[in-house]
Parts: sequence; structure tokens; C-alpha cells
Amino acid sequence: MRCLFLLLFTFTALFSADVSNDKSQELDKYEVYEIEDAQAKKSMTKWLDSDYGLKPHKTNFLLPYSYRKGDYKSYVKTDEYINKEAQMQVSLKLYLGTSLLGLNESYYIAYTHTAFWQIYADSSPFRETNYNPEGFVVFPVLNKDSVFNMKSIKLGLAHISNGQGNNDDVVYSSDEVDPGNRSRSLNYIYSEFAFQHDTLLTELTLMSDFPGSSATDNPDIMNYRGYTSVKFNYFTGKHMFTLMGRGNIATGYGAVESTCSYPLIDDAYFYVKVFSGYGESLINYDNSITKYSIGFSFSR
Repeated sequence: MRCLFLLLFTFTALFSADVSNDKSQELDKYEVYEIEDAQAKKSMTKWLDSDYGLKPHKTNFLLPYSYRKGDYKSYVKTDEYINKEAQMQVSLKLYLGTSLLGLNESYYIAYTHTAFWQIYADSSPFRETNYNPEGFVVFPVLNKDSVFNMKSIKLGLAHISNGQGNNDDVVYSSDEVDPGNRSRSLNYIYSEFAFQHDTLLTELTLMSDFPGSSATDNPDIMNYRGYTSVKFNYFTGKHMFTLMGRGNIATGYGAVESTCSYPLIDDAYFYVKVFSGYGESLINYDNSITKYSIGFSFSR
């Protein structure tokens, strides 16, 4: 039943992605164009269009099947996790304005919600959910003569957490196993440099945590997540391939992620992802895993 529900959800999302492009269909059902009140007409049109300026930020996907080697550690006494699950991500950004500094820069706020669903386990709990709000500004680079062909510089401020409370003070009996603190969080700043060479787009990111921001729940998280990442986005025909690597040079820990997407219908793609290393989710940031996922994405 749970698998059937997930398949129905996937089909609905795919169908919705296909038909949502024709916004005029909804407007044609109502008598909008003859309304005399200009402000009311504008508000009504925007509501019918569902056009509130939200755009995809990171990849939006639904992966009904993900498999990893080994089982996940449980931080809740009542849950027993297995090595198969579903994964979902919703990521949106909102444009705020341009050129406050006179540099033609653009300002955004964004939010990414990533959920790991143990749909194939008993009771189907959500193993982990990560919440990632951020704000950033993008400065275009106008010099086209550089051999690096830099296109933009992004500066951002972000928070990421799993929304769990600190359970270090919980007392367990002698016959119980202490699962450890389940709370994870991090405040960080980052800068991203974007380059283009034909159909190859490269993003180099440098990040740093705020001093003391991760000291309580996960003081060594940057040892595993790292301070540097590079991501390659390559387009050939209808295919898009990505390869991301990040890590901490001092500790030698990090991760590699590769994806492939191919359009099925408008705004819906067949999507495959392979992840290997540390920090796939916050709760397991210090556990190295190799994970294979397959499903659909609704942005790239």
C-alpha cells in the first residue's frame, strides 16, 4: 500500500508538471479581462495564475527507491531503519530586487526541504528531515575576456538543521542503548563562483561556519562536510550530467555525488543519483555511505 501511494504521488506530480505550463487555461474559465478595477484585476489574475515569483533553486526531486550498503543508525528507540528508502526534495527561491549597490546585483531568499522516508520499513517513519533557509546576492561578472570565463559571484548566508531537540539529558536504563544526541544544526556563510565553457558550467563554492554555531550538537561537522566544493554541470543533447565533490583537505573527509537527468515530459525528468562519502544527511554527517537512487526530478 505504501509503495502504491508513492507511485500515485509520482504520477500525479508528473502529470501536474506537464499541464501547469498553460496558465491561460485557468484564466479562460473566468471573466477577468473585462474587470474595470485595475488593482482587483491584477490581484485576481495573479491568484489564478498562481504566479508568486517562486522559482526552482536546487534540484526538486522525488526518488521512490534509494539503496545503500549497510543499515542506518537509529536515534529513536522505537525505530529500526533499513537500507532502502525514498527521498524527496523541494527547493524554491524568491527574487527580491536588483542593483541596490548599483552593480546590477540580484537579491534572493531561498528554502530547501529534504526528507528521507523509510517507506519500506515497518510503520514507514521519516528517518531524517533537513531544513535549509538562506539568503544570497548574485553579482554578474561583465569581463568576458578572462580565460576562466567567470559569469557570476554569489555571496550567501544560510542555516541548516534537522529540527530535532537536544536529547543529551535523557537518562536510559542499564538495559537500554543510548542512541546519542539527535540534534544537528549549522549556520554558515558561503561564496560561489560560476564559470561557463560552452555547455559545461562549473560552480566553485567556499564556505565557513559561524564561530561557535555548531559547538553544542555537532562540533566537528565541518571536518566531514568540508569548506570547499566544486560542481560540474554538463549538457549534451537532452541529457544533463552533474559531478560534485566537496571535502576538508585537513581531515581528508568529504563526498562525491553524480547525477543524470533526461526529460520525460515538460518539466519532468528521469533522474538518477549516486552519492558516496560523508554528510548525505545531517543526522549521519560523520558516517560514510554509498547510496544509489532512482526516480524523477521536476527541475534541474
